[in-house]
Amino acid sequence: MLEIAVQMDPLERINFAGDSTFALMLEAKRRGHRLWFYTPDRLSLEGDRLTARAHRIDVFDDPSRYYALGEATDLELGAMDVVLLRQDPPFDLAYITSTHFLERLAPRTLVVNDPAHVRNAPEKIFVMAFADLMPPTLITRDRAAMERFRAKHGEIVMKPLYGHGGAAVFKVAARDPNFGSLFDMFATTFREPWVVQRFLPEIVKGDKRILLIDGEAMGAINRIPADDDIRSNLVRGGAPAASELNARERDICARLGPELKRRGLVFVGIDVIDGWLTEINVTSPTGLRALKRIGGPDLAPPLFDAIEARLRALRASGRSPELTP
Repeated sequence: MLEIAVQMDPLERINFAGDSTFALMLEAKRRGHRLWFYTPDRLSLEGDRLTARAHRIDVFDDPSRYYALGEATDLELGAMDVVLLRQDPPFDLAYITSTHFLERLAPRTLVVNDPAHVRNAPEKIFVMAFADLMPPTLITRDRAAMERFRAKHGEIVMKPLYGHGGAAVFKVAARDPNFGSLFDMFATTFREPWVVQRFLPEIVKGDKRILLIDGEAMGAINRIPADDDIRSNLVRGGAPAASELNARERDICARLGPELKRRGLVFVGIDVIDGWLTEINVTSPTGLRALKRIGGPDLAPPLFDAIEARLRALRASGRSPELTP
């Protein structure tokens, strides 16, 4: 039996039918592991002791009653076998601080995904290391640079650098009277740069979310946007459809896989539109339950196999106490 703490968003906010963290907790329960739940605002660091005000949690695959909490206690995270880092963005200073906290657990406790590499691999910046696989992309808040990019590439998409779930994603035409207003709105709303990307018309056929476990592509969902939207995110009304990987997508995964595995990014979701890589999602990837619901494989078991294998390797290295059978 493993002791597993889950750092995630408040339980009342999760989407029971689609939450991947919940799928992982159900699989952990099936394997006989003990689960603890806490939100990141309950972390405390005192000296070298990292604790969380946490609850024992039991989970049920029942929308009318999907969890039960025990009494709150100060949980020593260094005594856990595994911590699942699963809260959603925004990837802000609070998120970054929690990765610094969790990084202190190494090498005693396995944190998935590795917090240092989560911190150093923001979805829309890390992907730029593979720029040859991407559509033309600019990250800036300089208007002149955007104007030059738009003049060269025509229709573009503007989106926040640290946004998620399709929020504040806009398509801008080659000659668009809204561009100035959008620039002003972004400049006022966001302090960081934002992403400007050549628009891919084939988005109407879908934005493929490919799920990788320890660097291996294991399943894919083609998310088709609504007729009046360019955003395919399921939370924005995108329709999921079963999908296989084509040769180009397999090549993309083969390029990314070794680097993801090296960084301890055990569970990753990449987004591909018409053969172009657009994002590498490492903070709190989704898609497990959606993939299973449309007839694809249940990836929670192989994902937990990968977690347990990494934990065994950690213990075999002699840097951490032996794993209890």
